[in-house]
Amino acid sequence: MHFGQGIHKSRIINRKLFCRLILFIYLCVMQKRLFMMKNFIGFLLVIILMSSCGEYQKLLKSGDSQQMYTKAVEYYRNGEYTKASNLFDGIRQVFRGTSKAQSVAYYRAFCSFNQKDYEIAAELFKNFVAQYPESSYAEECLYMIGYCNYKASPKARLDQTTTMNAIENFNLYLSRYPSSSKKEQINAYMDEMRDKLSYKDYLSAKNYYLRAKYKSAVVSLENCLKDYPGTKYREEIMYMLFNSKYEMAVNSVEDKKYERYNAAKEEYYYFEEEYPESRYAKEMAKKYEDINEFLKTYDVDQEDD
Repeated sequence: MHFGQGIHKSRIINRKLFCRLILFIYLCVMQKRLFMMKNFIGFLLVIILMSSCGEYQKLLKSGDSQQMYTKAVEYYRNGEYTKASNLFDGIRQVFRGTSKAQSVAYYRAFCSFNQKDYEIAAELFKNFVAQYPESSYAEECLYMIGYCNYKASPKARLDQTTTMNAIENFNLYLSRYPSSSKKEQINAYMDEMRDKLSYKDYLSAKNYYLRAKYKSAVVSLENCLKDYPGTKYREEIMYMLFNSKYEMAVNSVEDKKYERYNAAKEEYYYFEEEYPESRYAKEMAKKYEDINEFLKTYDVDQEDD
């Protein structure tokens, strides 16, 4: 390699290193600027927040009900439901008996709903309908009573008072507004809740069955079929009902065996008619044979007597 070529190559390497160095410095500066910009934006947000909080606190203490109402509506429309709710609470007594009283009650109820305080919201909507039955908002608020209770409905294993209230509320709504555009959706909500209620009763009855409390199981299972004839658990309920009656017969005192075996046999006929291809069919058919065997023996004994 010639000396001149070595110098030329060295200059190329130095240029590359220099370019990388410049790029590194540029990125560092930009990162620092970005960090400073983030800090500045954060600082501005804190100032704005403190300013808005100060404005909100001043409103609460001001006693200017008109300004509080205007600002509460603004907060509501901006999705700041807690602030809106507090302001509406502060002025509701002031506007009682005025043209704004209805709007305040309406907004208060929806503030609670949007904060997911469904039980409180249901009560506020209920109060609205009671106080303003002729209002243009009355239909919407009556629907919201049921919808709030639907939203508040707990899991099936828990107390279902709220669920039953929701169904009752929706039925009242449909009786007053039978042509409502919400009818189809309401019926879907009610089907969902009835299914939940049937599931709760099914679980309760199954609990008796699994603990071999057959007498209590029979009562609970029969109530399930009576209250929820279309339940999706019907096949299993009827299977458990047959088994419960069968076990009661098997473990019964002698003078009750005949009656209880006949009751189990009758239950078998009901089941076979509805579910001839059931997965329980073979098991139940074997027990049905045992029932017939006992009844045949019993009839022979009776003839001998």
